[in-house]
Amino acid sequence: MKDNVAEEHLYLAFSHQYSDSIFPLHTSISLFLLSYCDCKLFKVFLVPTGEDVGDQCVTKNLAGDLDVHLISRCQLPVVVQSCSLPAVVMKDDKFCRAGLSVVLRHIIQKTFEADPSKKDVLALLGFKKTCLKACAEVSQWTRLCEISIPLAVERFLTGSPEHCQAIPPDILLLERKLGEPVRVHNDDKIRRQKLQQQKAGANIGVPVLGEEAAEELKPGEVHEHPPSSLELSVAFSKLLAQEAPDAINREAPHIRRTKTSDLPLLDHVFAEGLYFTVADLVLLPCIHQFLVSSKKQGKNLVNLPLISSWYRRVQEVPGVKKAAGKCNMELLQLPELVSSPKEQLQDSASVPDELEEDNEDSNFIGGPRPTMTKLMENGIEAKFSPHPYPSWTLDWTSLPSAVSPGEGKMSRDRALRKQQQLNNLVAAVTKLAKPGDLIVDFCSGGGHVGIVLAYMMPSCQVVLIENKELSLIRAKDRSDELGLNNISFIQANLDYFIGTFNIGVALHACGVATDMVIEHCLRARAAFVISPCCYGFIQNTVKFKYPRSHQFKEILSYKEHMILCRFADQTAVQLPPERRLIGKQCMGLVDLDRAWAAEEHNYSVQIISMEPESCSPKNNMFVGIP
Repeated sequence: MKDNVAEEHLYLAFSHQYSDSIFPLHTSISLFLLSYCDCKLFKVFLVPTGEDVGDQCVTKNLAGDLDVHLISRCQLPVVVQSCSLPAVVMKDDKFCRAGLSVVLRHIIQKTFEADPSKKDVLALLGFKKTCLKACAEVSQWTRLCEISIPLAVERFLTGSPEHCQAIPPDILLLERKLGEPVRVHNDDKIRRQKLQQQKAGANIGVPVLGEEAAEELKPGEVHEHPPSSLELSVAFSKLLAQEAPDAINREAPHIRRTKTSDLPLLDHVFAEGLYFTVADLVLLPCIHQFLVSSKKQGKNLVNLPLISSWYRRVQEVPGVKKAAGKCNMELLQLPELVSSPKEQLQDSASVPDELEEDNEDSNFIGGPRPTMTKLMENGIEAKFSPHPYPSWTLDWTSLPSAVSPGEGKMSRDRALRKQQQLNNLVAAVTKLAKPGDLIVDFCSGGGHVGIVLAYMMPSCQVVLIENKELSLIRAKDRSDELGLNNISFIQANLDYFIGTFNIGVALHACGVATDMVIEHCLRARAAFVISPCCYGFIQNTVKFKYPRSHQFKEILSYKEHMILCRFADQTAVQLPPERRLIGKQCMGLVDLDRAWAAEEHNYSVQIISMEPESCSPKNNMFVGIP
C-alpha cells in the first residue's frame, strides 16, 4: 500500500434521501463504488441542492467508514462551481474531474495506484480500460448507464402513481440490450468452446445462481452452485482469478474448422457482456431502487427476466454484498422469471424511437454534386468572409519553449502548421477579449490553444476542458513549467461544464463536438472562435439533428446533408485538386448551415479560411459574436 497518495476532495450533490439511497442517484452510485473498492483516499463532501440540511439527516445512512462533510455550493472551489457534480479536485488545485463516468474511472485508478494488489478493482475498467470512457453524446451505451437509467429511475420514484404504472422506456431498452449477442475481444475462441459444449450435449442454459442469499465469495473460493454455462464459467473464472478448465480450452479438429459465421452467439452475463465492470456498479443502485419500488407497488416483473437474472447474478460477485451492506442497501432475492417471446416483443415495441440507434442508411451512393446543385438552385453556395488579419502572427522565437506546440511529440513541419493554425485563432480571440474575460478552450487536447492564450493574455482567465486525462495532464505540466496562475483544467465531457464565460474557442473540434461547443456558447451568450474537423463523423444524436438551420432543413433531407458531411472530409493534400476543391465547398456548406443556425439566436457569424490555407486540410474557422 502506498502512503504518499495526496488527498483529493470528492464533491457529491445531495437533494434528498429515499429508502436506502441518497439522491441524486449519481451520489449513491459514487458512494457504492467507494464502498466496493474499500477506498478511503478521498475526503467526501455533500453539497445540498436545497435549503438547510442537518448533518445527522444527511450522514445517518451513509457508509459508516467514510469521512463525509457538508458544504454549500458557494463554498466550492471556483473550478468546481463551473461543473455538474460529482466532481473531484486536488486540495487547493485547479485540476478538476467532473461527471459520473470520469469520476468513477478516477476512483478506480487511484484505488489501484494506492494498492496495486487490487487488480480486481482495475479490471472494472474493462478490456483496454475503455469502459464508459466514450462520452454520452457519441456513445449510446454510456448515455444509457450514465444519464438515461439514473434519470428514468429518479422520475419513476418521484412520479405520480399514474406515471409509475408503466415500466420506463430506458429500463426496457436495458432489458433488450441484455438480450443482444455479446462481442468480446476473444470472441471467436469462446464461441468455439461454446460450440464444443453444445456438441457434447452440455447444459448451456444461463442458470440462476441460487434464489437465496449465498455467503460472500472470497478470492479463491468457488460458489456452491458452480456456473453451468460456458459464459458464466469464463466470467467467474476471471472474477476468482482462476484458469478455465483444460477440457474447455482444448478444441476438437472439427470445431477449429467451423466457420465463424456458424458459431453460436454468446449470452450476456453482466451488463457489458461476459465480464463484471464499472457499468454493473453504476446500474446496480439504480435497478435496485427500481425493483424495490416496483415490489412495493406489487408490479409483476415478468417483462424483465434478463434484468432480474442480471440483478441476481451481480449479487454473487465477490465484494458486492459487502458494499451493499455498508451502504445499507438491502438487496432483494428475486425469483427466476421466464418471459414468453410474445411478451418480449411487446416490450421492445414500447421503446420509443428516440431511444433507438439511428438506423438510417449510412452507406450513401453517389457524389455531392446533385445536393450542391439543389442548394445552388435555391441560391445557397459556400461563402467565405475575407480574413480580417491575414498577416497577424505570434513571434514564436521569442516565446518560452513550453508555449510552443513543438514541445509536444510532433515533427517540425507539423509543429509549424500548428503554429500557423494558432496564429489564426489567437488573432481572433485577441481582437474579441478584454481584461477580466473568462475564455474556455473546449476539446483542448494538450492545451495548444489555451496555454498560448493564458500566456499572451495574463489579464484573462482561461479554462481548458478535455475528456482525455493524459492530454490534460500534459497541458497542466506545460502550464506549471510556465508558472501560469490564470489557468485551470477540467477533465469532463462538455455537458458537465455549466459555468458562464465570455469567449469559447476550439481548434479542430471533432464532428458533433463543434455543434456542442457552439451550443455552450449560445447558452452563455459568449463569443466563439471555432475550427471544425472530422465532418464525416457528423450524424444525428439525441441532442443534435441535421441539418441545423431552418434554410437548410427546408431544402435538404438528413441523408442529403450527410452526403455533404462525408465529402467535406475529402480535403487531404494527397487527393486530386478538383476533388479537394469539392471537399472545400462541402465544408463551406456544412459550416454555412451551422452559422445560419447560430444567427437564428441573434449572432453575427463569419466563416473564414485560415491563412495560409495549407496550415490544415480542415482550415475553416467560425467567428461568432452575440
